[in-house]
Amino acid sequence: MKPMKIVLAGQPNVGKSSLINAMSNSRLKVGNFSGVTVEKAEICFEHHCHLMEMIDLPGTYSINGFSSEEKVAKNYLNNEEYDIIINVIDSTHLTRNLLLTLELMNLNKKMVIALNMYDEAKKEGIEIDAKQIEAITGIPTVTVSSHTKEGIDDLLDIVHTYYDNEKRLIPTINLSDTFEEELFHLTKFFENKSFRYKDLTSREMAIKLLFEDEKFYSYIHDKPIFAQIQPILLIATEKIYTYYESENINEIINDEFHAIAKGLKAETIICSRPKNKKTLTNKIDDILIHNIFGVPIFLFFMWILFQLTFTLGAIPMDYIDMAFAWLGQTIGNEISHDGLRSLISDGIIAGVGAVVLFLPNIIILYIGITLLETTGYMSRVAFLLDGFFHKFGLHGKSFIPLVTGFGCSVPAYMATRTLKNEKDRLITLFIIGFMSCGAKLPVYVLFAGAFFSPEQAGNILFIIYISGAILGLLMAKLLRQFVFKGADEPFVMEMPKYRFPTLKLMYMVVSNQAYSYLKKAGTFILAATIIIWFASNYPNNGTDNPKTQLENSYLGQLGKASEPMFAPLGFDWRLSVALETGLAAKEVVVATLGILYNVGEDATETDDRLLQELKKQIPLPTAIAFITFVMIYLPCFAASMVFAKESGGYRYLGYLFVFTTIVAWIMSFIVYNIASYLI
Repeated sequence: MKPMKIVLAGQPNVGKSSLINAMSNSRLKVGNFSGVTVEKAEICFEHHCHLMEMIDLPGTYSINGFSSEEKVAKNYLNNEEYDIIINVIDSTHLTRNLLLTLELMNLNKKMVIALNMYDEAKKEGIEIDAKQIEAITGIPTVTVSSHTKEGIDDLLDIVHTYYDNEKRLIPTINLSDTFEEELFHLTKFFENKSFRYKDLTSREMAIKLLFEDEKFYSYIHDKPIFAQIQPILLIATEKIYTYYESENINEIINDEFHAIAKGLKAETIICSRPKNKKTLTNKIDDILIHNIFGVPIFLFFMWILFQLTFTLGAIPMDYIDMAFAWLGQTIGNEISHDGLRSLISDGIIAGVGAVVLFLPNIIILYIGITLLETTGYMSRVAFLLDGFFHKFGLHGKSFIPLVTGFGCSVPAYMATRTLKNEKDRLITLFIIGFMSCGAKLPVYVLFAGAFFSPEQAGNILFIIYISGAILGLLMAKLLRQFVFKGADEPFVMEMPKYRFPTLKLMYMVVSNQAYSYLKKAGTFILAATIIIWFASNYPNNGTDNPKTQLENSYLGQLGKASEPMFAPLGFDWRLSVALETGLAAKEVVVATLGILYNVGEDATETDDRLLQELKKQIPLPTAIAFITFVMIYLPCFAASMVFAKESGGYRYLGYLFVFTTIVAWIMSFIVYNIASYLI
């Protein structure tokens, strides 16, 4: 059976992804700020024995815009085949959302209006007459809540019914008298000539002519009828231009749609809340985005997050550590072949275990970031920091991809599509790597645990992340001054209402991230640990001294070759190798260190042993310099490929490699020498 292809379209923050999750029990990423969906996402599921294929388009204020997400939505809606559009509307901001609805209606496709967040509207004293909206627009309309799942079944039933109906319902929106008068003449002309175009009515064709639709103009221009209709069209457009005192049809249409949207709101909404009464959102904003206290509150939240990441994350680490140590020893005792035993125990289990060990920290970090995103707080911080960002040559909207970079650089790079200005986008792309992603967290936790007390470790993590962010801002200023010159654009961003995420939503988002982390540990990192083990054990020199064997291995030879470049930073060949393997994935740095430092006849693969080895063999200034280098240099291979795609070519990836390597080396050199002098 052919799947029912449904497109979800709406403005940012209307809950499209949440609505799909509610309908399909899927796990699309959900956030409460612009830019969560920066490319179309597809979900398939069954409902009433019918296969549904749903496409979640990026949130867009207009399908005639020029930002990356607006182009994605426009191209799909205009050029792809689909059955029905579900226009998702935020019930608490009806007027603004209806502007996109009116644009979608002119696509002349089957459409259903979903008034989402209706539960929130009712809490604010807003009553919406969905039947009246349907009567005025001619479009099936239903109130829903992705949060409570109210109306979800009704929405799916309406979509089913509409899909089974071969005929498309014709919109019944009336335009202004000036437009309607000219539409009457054009419509009558098409009817008299029995002219047809696809499944459009005569009125819809007339609207397309007056709205100067390029596709329809191109089609009718080559027909004999165009010579007859042209005089009527010239008179009509002249009257409209004169009435609106403008010849810009886009401005005229925009004025029309604003008037219609306001009229629809007046006819269909009853608001029982006094106009001057502050909502809960307004009251919270008075505190969280206060001119003086707003930034310190944000920094306090981040400090709390990193404290919890280290302190709570440390609790299960000992148990995971013991489990992998027991597993390695148990399996090792069952294998008689020395080489195979070393591969499995010292290579695979030790390497993968060193990465899995930090899963609790990753989970806590993502819980914190998810809470900040989904509640709507991150949008406030973007607004709060806009003026501060402008001083560094950044767009206020850059905050969203930058803060996303604390989780993972891949979606952060993709989130830069929300920036319309090319130079703003490139600057943001170049500094996202300075925001330490979750993959770098295991390295930080490892070194913070080895060289600092548990009481200090949380503060050290906070300092590392904030230092990276500050350095990124300084680099943005340099890039704006010397590379991507030009003024940045003014910042306009929606301030969504505060919403407390459900436990189900939190579980879906965090479990997805945890699964991705474990999947990487079980595939990519597993392969990397095998390669690293092989390179550290071969060629076999026949010596019984593990240190000599390691130094003469392929890995040792690579490290020795690159050691002179890193020697001024205090790095030996092992740290150099760890950095080089980290180009594949930052988690591999920990796996590499676990293999290179856990050597010796009495050594085990436990994390305590690795901590002690690092503390014993690495001076504190070298450790600080190593953390600095990891904080700055090129992101993982997967992120690098996404960067190349989003920036516009591999030449920019080459620039990024040179830029981050030079900055990382210089900063590590400075930090190493200052620390050596002070300690």
